[in-house]
Amino acid sequence: MVANNARAVASALIPVANVQALAEACNGVDGQVPERYLVAEAEEVIAGGGGSHSEIPVVDLRKLLDTRSSEECAKLKSACHHWGFFQLINHGMPDDVIGNLMRDVAEFFDLPLEAKKEWAQRPDSVQGYGQAFVVSEDQKLDWADMLHLQLQPTDRVLGLSPHTDASGLTLLLQMNNDVQGLQVKKDGRWFAVDAVDAAFIVKVGDVLEIMSNGEFRSVEHRAVIHPNKERISVAMFHCPSLNLKLFPLPEFVKKGEKVRYRSTSYEDFLKQYFSAKLDGRARLERLKLE
Repeated sequence: MVANNARAVASALIPVANVQALAEACNGVDGQVPERYLVAEAEEVIAGGGGSHSEIPVVDLRKLLDTRSSEECAKLKSACHHWGFFQLINHGMPDDVIGNLMRDVAEFFDLPLEAKKEWAQRPDSVQGYGQAFVVSEDQKLDWADMLHLQLQPTDRVLGLSPHTDASGLTLLLQMNNDVQGLQVKKDGRWFAVDAVDAAFIVKVGDVLEIMSNGEFRSVEHRAVIHPNKERISVAMFHCPSLNLKLFPLPEFVKKGEKVRYRSTSYEDFLKQYFSAKLDGRARLERLKLE
């Protein structure tokens, strides 16, 4: 997971209350959601509902690897260009591995609050249990608790505001597929994602958009809450090294086209990402030369 620059930006983050505890309190007779978590209803139309997963492209990894299917390759390219999202089936990950991961995550969040606090984020790091992207005392807060871990290299999410990912690719697993929450923004509308059983939801990240000169899209997405059910998901962020220089690769800058993004180091890009609140595509747009 993305945490390479944790110590460089952690000082800007402000600790906030535990959302699970707040949710229990709000379920009481007189319980009220704190004002900082209330957001004016968005005006965009929410597209989706029953069978909405048919809107999000589904890519078969077995066909890509075994047959080099030109049709499947075209589907993958189209998904990255038009949606920035797709669902990946026949990926070969054993069911027991996925099941064990999701069970362990659920067991962690079921621990008493005092036990979870033993893994709380430290003042010099965004890793651990807590919330990131809180940089002021008056900003609106997400209805979510987060466990943020760096897996490789070693040193060491789930009502979220609209944002893009600072990764190359993100793989998402959702534990309870009966609780719809993930939504993707396309053509000014929000599309609900119904997770296909045993599929990875794959998101194109900011790194791929920059390096593909905008050919592949890092799109805004968000997570909304269910009125009375938890939603648990695991996001695995695949990122380049900190010293990588991000810029559009020559093979993606077609003859006669302009370079659309200014270059930056991945470390500097991450510092900006973690030192501000989630704000849609703002960070990515600021790198554009147009």
